Amino acid sequence: MRILLNIIWLIFGGLWLALGYFVAGVLCCILIITIPFGIASFRVGVYALWPFGKTVVDKPTAGVASLIGNVIWVIVAGLWLAIAHVVTAVAMAITIIGIPLAVANIKMVPISLMPLGKDIVDAPR
Repeated sequence: MRILLNIIWLIFGGLWLALGYFVAGVLCCILIITIPFGIASFRVGVYALWPFGKTVVDKPTAGVASLIGNVIWVIVAGLWLAIAHVVTAVAMAITIIGIPLAVANIKMVPISLMPLGKDIVDAPR
């Protein structure tokens, strides 16, 4: 079931969302000081390509630097990516088949706003 949901997700929104993360990652990697944001954006972009079967957990080593970085991230790119997730969720929720995809989109909003200090791992089966 996860594979089917991932394929439908990829076709109907995941590819465009991941592209947004990859563009944000490239823009963040232009400046040396924002490279950690670029790396986090690439990591979340891969998650946006194939989200079913993965989950987001807090890194135990995350501290104040992650919090400060997340505040900067929200200003630089996080707000726009979160808006993209909400708009895509609304579009997906129009159909009955798209409702699980819309729920997954809404679940991705917190990591789009605060990717630093988070880790993406395989979900337990």
